[in-house]
Amino acid sequence: MRLDVVTIFPEYLEPLNVSLVGKARARGQLDVHVHDLRQWAHDRHNTVDDTPYGGGPGMVMKTEPWGEALDEALAHGYETGAHDPALVVPTPSGRPFTQELAVELSERPWLIFTPARYEGIDRRVTDEYATRMPVYEVSIGDYVLAGGEAAVLVVTEAVARLLPGVLGNAESHRDDSFAPGAMANLLEGPVYTKPPLWRGRDIPEVLLSGHHGKIARWRRDEAFRRTARNRPDLIERCPAAVFDKKDRELLSILGWSPTPDGRFWRRPKAVEE
Repeated sequence: MRLDVVTIFPEYLEPLNVSLVGKARARGQLDVHVHDLRQWAHDRHNTVDDTPYGGGPGMVMKTEPWGEALDEALAHGYETGAHDPALVVPTPSGRPFTQELAVELSERPWLIFTPARYEGIDRRVTDEYATRMPVYEVSIGDYVLAGGEAAVLVVTEAVARLLPGVLGNAESHRDDSFAPGAMANLLEGPVYTKPPLWRGRDIPEVLLSGHHGKIARWRRDEAFRRTARNRPDLIERCPAAVFDKKDRELLSILGWSPTPDGRFWRRPKAVEE
């Protein structure tokens, strides 16, 4: 996979040289190119922003440097054999970045990131490149950052760990929170390691039983318990086909009731009492 990042703070992307992403780069699984947007600013102050049309506070990033930077990144990529680019625009007004979207992006061969600053990039830039490639406007949460570089790091790490060979164990992400399949609408439950006794605290006996079926059931039950406690909205969105008999029994104990279409809703405390 090739990654291009255009930014006014290239140093912000230094974490791409460490941990799993850095190792993937060293092995040639990720080809990362970070570009300084100010290289394509042509005045003596390297200006990349201007006042917004229509008035208002803040500044807007200009079309000219972004257009030249993206054109050059595309040209270089094509020259070196990259193909099928997609533009990833981090923005709080984008679609939520989810594990499902991370999987989708991990299947693309070339991602180009445009982390903005100030009030964002002139909309015409996104509209222009949408005629040349798919555009993903993504938000990593319902909050606003000073710039999009942190979002680039989040998306890159989520995507890179899904690439073949990046994780030491290819099955490591199978049981992740939100992983496609059985965990798509669930949070991963608690995990434990040695020693079996620490400061008077044991680990659950079932994990020492060696009974894989019971362990799998315990892990699924714990996933439901954590999800019901921390993200009840996920359970409310679960399709009926997700729940097996044991799931339904546990949710009933936890205060949830089935709906006519087989989904579940959380009973108000007054009703439960």
